[in-house]
Amino acid sequence: MSQAQISQAYVIEVSDRTAGIVVSDKSGFCFFSSDRAFDGLDGGYFGSARAAERAVRALLQQRRQSRRQPSTPSNI
Repeated sequence: MSQAQISQAYVIEVSDRTAGIVVSDKSGFCFFSSDRAFDGLDGGYFGSARAAERAVRALLQQRRQSRRQPSTPSNI
Protein backbone atom coordinates (compact mmCIF):
# COMPACT_ATOMS: atom_id res chain seq x y z
CA MET A 1 0.00 0.00 0.00
CA SER A 2 1.46 3.40 -0.99
CA GLN A 3 1.39 6.41 1.25
CA ALA A 4 -0.65 9.32 -0.14
CA GLN A 5 1.19 12.56 -0.67
CA ILE A 6 -0.53 15.56 0.85
CA SER A 7 -0.49 18.69 -1.29
CA GLN A 8 -0.42 22.18 0.10
CA ALA A 9 -2.24 25.02 -1.64
CA TYR A 10 -2.08 28.74 -0.95
CA VAL A 11 -3.96 31.68 -2.40
CA ILE A 12 -1.73 34.57 -3.45
CA GLU A 13 -3.25 38.02 -3.04
CA VAL A 14 -1.41 41.24 -3.86
CA SER A 15 -2.82 44.77 -3.66
CA ASP A 16 -6.34 43.49 -3.01
CA ARG A 17 -6.17 41.26 -6.10
CA THR A 18 -6.26 37.50 -6.11
CA ALA A 19 -3.39 36.65 -8.44
CA GLY A 20 -3.85 32.88 -8.25
CA ILE A 21 -2.94 29.85 -6.20
CA VAL A 22 0.16 27.76 -5.73
CA VAL A 23 -0.07 24.03 -5.20
CA SER A 24 2.79 21.90 -3.97
CA ASP A 25 3.87 18.70 -5.66
CA LYS A 26 7.10 16.73 -5.94
CA SER A 27 8.63 19.41 -8.21
CA GLY A 28 7.90 22.41 -5.99
CA PHE A 29 5.03 24.89 -6.00
CA CYS A 30 3.10 25.33 -9.24
CA PHE A 31 1.34 28.66 -9.82
CA PHE A 32 -2.14 28.79 -11.35
CA SER A 33 -3.25 32.26 -12.41
CA SER A 34 -6.75 33.50 -11.59
CA ASP A 35 -6.21 36.97 -13.07
CA ARG A 36 -5.11 37.62 -16.66
CA ALA A 37 -2.51 40.09 -15.45
CA PHE A 38 -0.57 37.15 -14.01
CA ASP A 39 -0.98 34.67 -16.87
CA GLY A 40 2.73 35.04 -17.65
CA LEU A 41 3.48 33.11 -14.46
CA ASP A 42 0.78 30.47 -15.01
CA GLY A 43 2.20 26.95 -14.84
CA GLY A 44 5.50 28.19 -13.46
CA TYR A 45 7.26 26.31 -10.67
CA PHE A 46 8.77 27.92 -7.59
CA GLY A 47 10.80 26.64 -4.68
CA SER A 48 8.28 27.93 -2.16
CA ALA A 49 4.93 29.66 -1.92
CA ARG A 50 6.79 32.79 -0.77
CA ALA A 51 8.96 32.72 -3.92
CA ALA A 52 5.80 32.59 -6.06
CA GLU A 53 4.39 35.54 -4.14
CA ARG A 54 7.60 37.51 -4.76
CA ALA A 55 7.33 36.77 -8.48
CA VAL A 56 3.72 37.98 -8.52
CA ARG A 57 4.71 41.19 -6.72
CA ALA A 58 7.63 41.74 -9.10
CA LEU A 59 5.41 41.27 -12.16
CA LEU A 60 2.84 43.71 -10.77
CA GLN A 61 5.56 46.26 -10.01
CA GLN A 62 7.01 45.85 -13.51
CA ARG A 63 3.59 46.48 -15.07
CA ARG A 64 3.08 49.59 -12.95
CA GLN A 65 6.48 50.99 -13.95
CA SER A 66 5.93 50.33 -17.64
CA ARG A 67 2.64 52.24 -17.50
CA ARG A 68 4.38 55.24 -15.93
CA GLN A 69 7.03 55.55 -18.64
CA PRO A 70 6.07 57.84 -21.51
CA SER A 71 5.66 56.08 -24.82
CA THR A 72 8.24 56.84 -27.48
CA PRO A 73 7.15 57.24 -31.10
CA SER A 74 8.42 54.31 -33.15
CA ASN A 75 9.04 56.37 -36.30
CA ILE A 76 11.82 58.59 -34.95
